[in-house]
Amino acid sequence: MKHNLSSTILTSVLIFLTCSATITNAKDVGVESLSIEVREILTKEMLAIDSAMKEIVSANSSGDTEKVALIARQIKESFILKQGLTKHQKHELHSKLSSDFISQDKAFHYMAGMLEHAATNNKPELIGFYFLKLFEACSSCHQAYAKHRFTKFSNQSKVNEHTH
Repeated sequence: MKHNLSSTILTSVLIFLTCSATITNAKDVGVESLSIEVREILTKEMLAIDSAMKEIVSANSSGDTEKVALIARQIKESFILKQGLTKHQKHELHSKLSSDFISQDKAFHYMAGMLEHAATNNKPELIGFYFLKLFEACSSCHQAYAKHRFTKFSNQSKVNEHTH
């Protein structure tokens, strides 16, 4: 009985330590765990994209597809992993950001390229389609990875839950 009690206590301590390590490691992963320098680069990119999205609305509403194409190209090329990051900063991004985050970011910039293509070819219906895809990608990523910054998404997830 004494042996079983010792085993139970040892097992409980090991489980506790494993869970504590997992929780501690979880805090060290994600956007909030990035260095100040990398977070500043990411924030700069997000602010530039926010401004560009607004400019696209204005350019598109006036029929300026050349400007839409130019802005879309700038968004496409702002892809953070293609910027002049150091080897260490690239490693930091890949080690601290989930593969889903990286995939969503790549898909966003791909859609920007598709928007550029649609605007270059004067396809208004496709311009609207790809702009919407960019808009949805922003919201989806912010809801998944930036609720700390966009707190309204925390409330929306409760409202948008499917129930019967």
